[in-house]
Amino acid sequence: MRAKDIRAKAGVAPITMLTAYDAPTAELVDAAGVDMVLVGDSVGNLRLGHDSTLPVTVDEIASLTAAVARSTQNAFVLADMPFLSYGADEADAIENCGRMVKEAGADGVKLESGHHTVDLTRRLTRLGIPVQAHLGLTPQRENETGLFRQGTDEASAREIIDLAREHEDAGAFSLVLEHVPANLGAAVTEAIDIPTIGIGAGPDCDGQVLTVDEVIGLSETTAPFSKKWGDVRGEMQQAIEGYKQDVESGAFPAEEHSHYQDELDDVY
Repeated sequence: MRAKDIRAKAGVAPITMLTAYDAPTAELVDAAGVDMVLVGDSVGNLRLGHDSTLPVTVDEIASLTAAVARSTQNAFVLADMPFLSYGADEADAIENCGRMVKEAGADGVKLESGHHTVDLTRRLTRLGIPVQAHLGLTPQRENETGLFRQGTDEASAREIIDLAREHEDAGAFSLVLEHVPANLGAAVTEAIDIPTIGIGAGPDCDGQVLTVDEVIGLSETTAPFSKKWGDVRGEMQQAIEGYKQDVESGAFPAEEHSHYQDELDDVY
């Protein structure tokens, strides 16, 4: 899957996208035929024990992206650029984004976007690095905006539509819309030709993205715009408790889990 393949699906077929943070998960997501795998900075609060995405580093995303890319055959792999890895100095931003493609094996990068990322998107795409823009709720700005629905008034909704057009003009191949009213999601989708990928943005986007932890039921809670299709957390808890009980009762290891070497009998 290439950026042009994702772009070509706009208005033609629904696009699927999930996060993955490790090789086994990426392999399963890829085998299911999901179009895009996002190595999201959501790993910060979902897997690394942080309260937000802000502490996630470039090195962490690069390492996780490499693991995911090694286990993915068909899906488009996106590295989610972490807080302050771009936006301050263009040369540093290009180096950080280029590292994800050149060293970690990503197919492209995702930028939480705004006015400050239009020129960077243009520069990256001219250098051959596909860029997915991200508007609406951008969690890296949580200290400014909070983690609330965005684009809820006419002025902010128009700004999102304008920024979507600007990032399309700058060369972005797709656009994530997070936690905005469904009618705004529909309006943005109508306003641009590149595909929109919604997360809490309604059914009229060209595709959808969620964190894999919520989809499989690993997260303790689920966002109001998300859904669980499994109960991996419950299965893990049951298995861990079963292991503990069997060790404490002496049921494990049993004879079938042990090997004896006759030549060692004289050692005892």
